[in-house]
Amino acid sequence: MKKYILTLVCPDRKGILATVSHRLFEIGANIVENSQCTEIRSDTYCMRTCFEISDLNVGEIRESLAGVTREFDAEISLREENNYPNVLIMVSKYDHCLLDLFYKKRTGELKVNIPVVVSNHSDLNKYSTDNGAEFHHIPVSQETKKDAEEELLNLVKTHDIDFVVLARYMQILSEDICNELKGKIINIHHSFLPSFQGAKPYQQAWDRGVKLIGATAHYVTPELDEGPILAQDIAHVSHVDTPVSMEQKGREIECRVLSRAVKAHASGRAFLLDDRTVIFD
Repeated sequence: MKKYILTLVCPDRKGILATVSHRLFEIGANIVENSQCTEIRSDTYCMRTCFEISDLNVGEIRESLAGVTREFDAEISLREENNYPNVLIMVSKYDHCLLDLFYKKRTGELKVNIPVVVSNHSDLNKYSTDNGAEFHHIPVSQETKKDAEEELLNLVKTHDIDFVVLARYMQILSEDICNELKGKIINIHHSFLPSFQGAKPYQQAWDRGVKLIGATAHYVTPELDEGPILAQDIAHVSHVDTPVSMEQKGREIECRVLSRAVKAHASGRAFLLDDRTVIFD
């Protein structure tokens, strides 16, 4: 018996849950987990259902749910639970988030494939290949940015990448690529957004004398550090901290927040609704 993950998004109305669950019952499925809610501002219904079934494949299940899609004007995604999404990771020189993602993948905490790592520097080549990923060094300058992003998109297509993770990638992506991969790029920013956007947020935090620092994982949009938020966390700091000690504390938060966001997106628990998200635990 195989297990599948179904996600559904549509305008809210009565009968959605009942109709979907009854249709799954009709085709012999057993629901083992379900989460649903209505996002208040947009009046959008979001649902994630995990079910078991033995006699039908993905295509046959999707066909059996076509009537639900039409009736509720719904967007539905469906995949076998063990068919893990392919992730392309982009990094610069900082290695902590990359290594944390590799570790959590290796231990089974993150159920993803990481076939390729892209960097504008060559420093993390060995770490990537040691963990079974191809490493592509793609330098970026003002003159080469367009060609670099075309190469990136080619890698996305070649490796059948489902989404991209910026694990402390210190380059700003163009509006074109943000739109091309809308809802498929996750970034970790080393501050508790919307505070301290842009460069050197730990220095900004120290200059302001804050007592909390944080990290934010968000979907990437053309507007710098303003994409819909997936996950956030904080740590306490005090007057004795320096920008360096804040950065040291922040690295642990960055790893924790980024892996939480990647896990939510990869498992179908994250729903992107314009400039907001719904995240199921």
